[in-house]
This record gives sequence, structure tokens and C-alpha cells, in this order.
Amino acid sequence: MSWTTPSVSPRVVGVSPAAGCRCETPRVTADRTFSDSIVVAAPPEAVYDLVSDVTRTGEWSPVCVACWWDEGATGAVGDWFTGRNVTPERTWETRSQVVAADRGREFAWVVGGSRARWGYTLEPVDGGTRLTESWAFLPDGLAFMAERYGEQAPEQVELRTRMAHEGIPVTLAAIRRVAEA
Repeated sequence: MSWTTPSVSPRVVGVSPAAGCRCETPRVTADRTFSDSIVVAAPPEAVYDLVSDVTRTGEWSPVCVACWWDEGATGAVGDWFTGRNVTPERTWETRSQVVAADRGREFAWVVGGSRARWGYTLEPVDGGTRLTESWAFLPDGLAFMAERYGEQAPEQVELRTRMAHEGIPVTLAAIRRVAEA
């Protein structure tokens, strides 16, 4: 089955009322990527130590309530972990592999080995760290959605895109609260 993803206009939003914070420049693009940034009053290494500890994800994610490492994993590139996600409609688990682990700079993982990429980049700035969370729906993820959901795939892709768009600012604000506590 083939289908096309509806076009999404890039947008810039300066204030995220749901997150209760001023976030920098979130963007959603037609190729299904999104990122947003926030400044955290902590050094990049401390923020990295927080976001790279996937076992703490449930403290800040509005959807991913728990994560755990595979036995022997340390958070290095190539390591795998499982995440449990919960929405009012359903609960599901995903398997993810770490693809970037550079302390104080970047931590990222790919869901399902090749379906979606999530990550954090960190940049030292006056007053702390600019933390950017990014998300990208990868081509294999779009193909998976088409195979799994058939004619409902475009709606499911749109739902996942909306969840990332709404969830990232909330996540960043919660990470800042935890890091600055």
C-alpha cells in the first residue's frame, strides 16, 4: 500500500502554555521532524547525566512512563533499552538503541532500530545549558505505519506527530524543573 503524508507547514511558536514556559523555536516540518529548546540553569554535563539516564524518563515524559536498560547496558552507543508508553487509548512498549552518547553534548536513540529518532543536544550558554529535544519520523517508521495501519496510517502518523509536537515542550519544562531543583 502506498500513501502520501499530508503537508505540514513549518511553524514557529514562542510560548508553550501547556509547558508553562517560554520555549525557543519549535518547528514541525513536512518531513515529520520537530525540535524545541529551553535553557536549563545547570552545566551541560549535569543535564546530560540526567537525560541520558533513561530510567528517569518517567519523571518528565507525558507519555513514556518508564524505561529500563537491557542487562549490562551502560548508556553507550549500541546499547538497547525498553520504554513503556501510556496514553488514555493504549499502553505499549518500544525497543530503542542508543545512537549518540557524547557526555555534555548529545544523547540520542532510535526506536525500533530504524523507525523514529529521538534525542537531546546540549550547548553551554550564559546561565547554563541550552537543551534541545528533537524527534524525527524516519522512512522505515512511515513504512511500518503503512503496513500496520493500512488506510488509517496517515491519521496514525499525524497522531504521532501531534504527540511529539505537544509532548516535547512539556518534557523540556519538566526536565528543567528536575535539573534546577
